[in-house]
Amino acid sequence: MQEDFRLIVDLVSVFAVAACGGLLAALLKQPVLLGYLIGGMVVGPTGLGLIKELIQVETLAQFGVAFLLFALGVEFSLAELKKVKAIALGGGALQITLTILITVLVCGVTGAWGALPAKGVFLGSILSLSSTAVVLKCLMERNETETPHGQVMLGILVVQDLALGLMLAVLPALHEPAEAIGVAVVMALLKIGLFAAGAIVAGIWLIPPLLRLLAGTESKELFLLGVVTICLGIALLTEYLGLSIEMGAFVAGLMISEVEYADETLTIVEPLRDIFASLFFAAIGMLIDPGFLWQNLELILGLVALVFVGKFLIITPLVKLFRYPLKTALIAGLGLSQIGEFSFVLASKGQALGLVSRQIYLLILGTTAVTLMLTPFILRLVPFLFDLAESMPWLKPYFVDDQAHDFSEDLPRKNHIVVCGYGRIGKNLVKLLQQYQLPVVVIDQSESRIQQLRDAGIPYVYGNGVSLHVLETAGVSHAQGMAIALPDPASIRLCLKRALEVCPELDLVVRATQDKNIEVLYQLGAKEVVQPEFEASLEMVTHLLIAVGLLPEVIQQKMQQIRQDHYLYLRPQSSPAEVSQYLQKVTRDLNRRWYDLPANSPLIGMSLEEVNMRYLTGVSLMAIRRATGEEIDYPNNQTTLLSGDRLLVVGSAAELTALVEFAEGKITQ
Repeated sequence: MQEDFRLIVDLVSVFAVAACGGLLAALLKQPVLLGYLIGGMVVGPTGLGLIKELIQVETLAQFGVAFLLFALGVEFSLAELKKVKAIALGGGALQITLTILITVLVCGVTGAWGALPAKGVFLGSILSLSSTAVVLKCLMERNETETPHGQVMLGILVVQDLALGLMLAVLPALHEPAEAIGVAVVMALLKIGLFAAGAIVAGIWLIPPLLRLLAGTESKELFLLGVVTICLGIALLTEYLGLSIEMGAFVAGLMISEVEYADETLTIVEPLRDIFASLFFAAIGMLIDPGFLWQNLELILGLVALVFVGKFLIITPLVKLFRYPLKTALIAGLGLSQIGEFSFVLASKGQALGLVSRQIYLLILGTTAVTLMLTPFILRLVPFLFDLAESMPWLKPYFVDDQAHDFSEDLPRKNHIVVCGYGRIGKNLVKLLQQYQLPVVVIDQSESRIQQLRDAGIPYVYGNGVSLHVLETAGVSHAQGMAIALPDPASIRLCLKRALEVCPELDLVVRATQDKNIEVLYQLGAKEVVQPEFEASLEMVTHLLIAVGLLPEVIQQKMQQIRQDHYLYLRPQSSPAEVSQYLQKVTRDLNRRWYDLPANSPLIGMSLEEVNMRYLTGVSLMAIRRATGEEIDYPNNQTTLLSGDRLLVVGSAAELTALVEFAEGKITQ
């Protein structure tokens, strides 16, 4: 077979197995890059041996690294970093430094890898990085990117990603002899400084006009060609200067990140990044020897445990040091305990420089792959672990943040509006309410947002909105109404339930982050539930229908009817079994209980509207299971209680006790 054609066959083979491996990983709810690694292992020299031109494939895979770091640079945002700048800059830098120092110390004490501290610095650098791709995907799936622990993790990850550029630049210096390593590091940092100065100048006066010129042609092909040339040209320049291709690609992305064409650049480059990134990870997989992994399975599993425990013990105290609650610190520690995908880049570079042997390199690859695979499972397990801990009286005080850490001196005491959550929606709510001179109190547990409230002179309570003490401090019992705009569904449900415990008649409007939460929130007592995506659809179709000549009054009436029906017309249909399963899942954190209605209960034959169970006892009725086996999920006010009914109710222990007495006729309306 001709050599050129052989390379084409090899590339097609790599892309094919990467696609198959990625698909398999996605179906198994795993990061797709694990599928790429496995695909590379299958066709590589130690697998089926289908790839013949390994060196040429690895050379092309360098494009994957370059585009990965270029896109990372374009996505980098100082605005995002400012939200958690203290823990991100301080905690992130401390975490990297401590990980490297502890690794160097352990290597020195144990005598691992010889006497050179450079190898300890190299290993520590690899261990210090966590996976932005895996953690971000998990947070997005759970709608937790705006939660305190989500913001903490993303802030630290941004700093880790930023530190990668410095690590890649200093890495060649670590290959120098021990006595010359200090000078080599200083020279490397000097080169970085000079290059950074040149990049700043080019980023201000050269890149923006060039991108405007390319965009002015209105040709996507020319724009893409120009952007790729900038990326690879700067990457080659840094390689020539003795830094690295990866460093240059990252800086090229940073130069474009603040230009008005950054979003367009990222949109155009992302497909190239994804294609070549799959090639890079598949090429890494080709270097992994499955036989070696199997022979050293116990060692790799031991290293995985060591990595998870070690990073957890470093990150958790650091987050707590920055005055975050223990629960936030623990979640961040567990979520960032893996080794990240960019560690593959460092490991590959380290092997090429001779810092590690092939055996150590394979151990690093295997350990990294296993930690990435375990992370989604660990993050899914976290809520159950905390539920278990909070059910133990002696542990509960450590995990439940019931305190108001700070609050305004001039809090309004009655007839005010409480806004729980000061994210994008919460800020807009406060701004609109202030236009009508309505007194407002904001609850939030982010220090940066509380500082914004202080600066703006808006009354606030600094604490967890699901805490009864915090809600009482905010004056919920004497408020006119309350809006809950928290980011994650579990906190929304708990905050809603606790607010009604404080004031059963409170007028509550709640944002639903997912359409399947709408009925749950109504059942828990919300007067109004707003789903942002559905509301956007209603407003857009209203505009279009008016534009084609329909009467505005008729359209508004139809839109309001859809809202009154809880967006039922817009929601996807779910089977009764799916609804029941979801209901069981979401009530776990609300102290649920199945209660058998007594045969002689005075409530039998009464409608739920007549019973008025929530007002009289505090419990929320989520479902009814009839004696016939029929289950009514989210029963409405017209539903009648019958003999033999089992009631799925949620509430505190005192509320459940009140329900029992009420159902037995010991207390009356």
